[in-house]
Amino acid sequence: MKTVNTISAILLLVMTGCGGNRQGGATDGYITVDVTKRYPKKELILQDIMDVEYVALETGGVFYTGDWISDVGKNHIVTKNARAGDIFIFDNSGKGLRKINRTGRGGEEYTMLYDIILDEENNDLFVTNNMEQLILVYDLYGNFKRRIKHNVEGRRFFKIYNFDNENLICVCYLPLLDNKLKYIIISKQDGSIVKDIYISFKEGKDFMLREGKGIGDYSPYLYSKIRPYHDSFILTEASSDTIFRLLPDFSMIPFIVRIPSVQTMNPEIFLLPIMITDRYYFMETVKKEWNFETRTGYPVTNLMYDSQEKTIYEYTLYNGDYTSKKEISLQTGRSVYMALDAFELVEDYKKGVLKGRLREIAAGLKEEDNPVIMLVKHN
Repeated sequence: MKTVNTISAILLLVMTGCGGNRQGGATDGYITVDVTKRYPKKELILQDIMDVEYVALETGGVFYTGDWISDVGKNHIVTKNARAGDIFIFDNSGKGLRKINRTGRGGEEYTMLYDIILDEENNDLFVTNNMEQLILVYDLYGNFKRRIKHNVEGRRFFKIYNFDNENLICVCYLPLLDNKLKYIIISKQDGSIVKDIYISFKEGKDFMLREGKGIGDYSPYLYSKIRPYHDSFILTEASSDTIFRLLPDFSMIPFIVRIPSVQTMNPEIFLLPIMITDRYYFMETVKKEWNFETRTGYPVTNLMYDSQEKTIYEYTLYNGDYTSKKEISLQTGRSVYMALDAFELVEDYKKGVLKGRLREIAAGLKEEDNPVIMLVKHN
């Protein structure tokens, strides 16, 4: 049975007006972030706050993937070569297991590779084929299992994530329609709608700036509307003043509230979560500014909330496996992994600026090798 969970604009206004920072953890309240405030600066070493592991992907034979990392599970790493239609499956040590290519126009094939979602519990790969508005489901050997429509009751979706053993969570296409961002929970078996989830707002705000009608006359900026956090998801809509946490039972609770309201700002400053751990909430503010001549803009400020100290900092993050300060951005990955290009690691090895396990791996690399995957786990 289809149900609807609507977060009203009234609730958003009440929360924004509540007394200051209610700075508890993710389970006992929400925090308030002033996007115009200058916070104290702090330097962090990634290895001091996270568990870091490096996996060198096998290169050779059919296993050449470039840097297209699609998904990482407990036992498998999935990469792709979108242009060729190749899907590569590696084990968690980086050993190449197999290449899958189901390119074609048949009922069991895809015309172009987009997102690939790994579901290890069910031995499934969900491959989005946006051109045909389909999700094709294969097993981890590339055997076809079923098709799921990518357009349910007129509601097309463009990003999907593994929600639980039975369902996927999707972001609707044209999310600013009717001043609501819609997420859909759909069945992994037949694509039927399990639940509609909305985030409401007064007026749609987006990152796009336009100067004309040509390809180069708009400003590009993409952000993730869904971030995994343990067994739940952090849901973000730039037009809303509240970032929500979606729980396994489909209920939503306020997680982060931004002030001042994005509805009152010109140019807007957006607040986006990047990675959430039990202690730290990593976020960034992005100002909606773009220079069309230099193709530069969208100045970013990195913010971190420390739930133990109950304090917000402006942070700089460094990779501790470098002898010199090597700044790293959590935005470069999907919150849990990042691809490190082989040619850059080879160059850094020759310079003598690597240490530890990363230095050992780089010593055996060639510039044209597959990337090294940095797995970042919450400790």
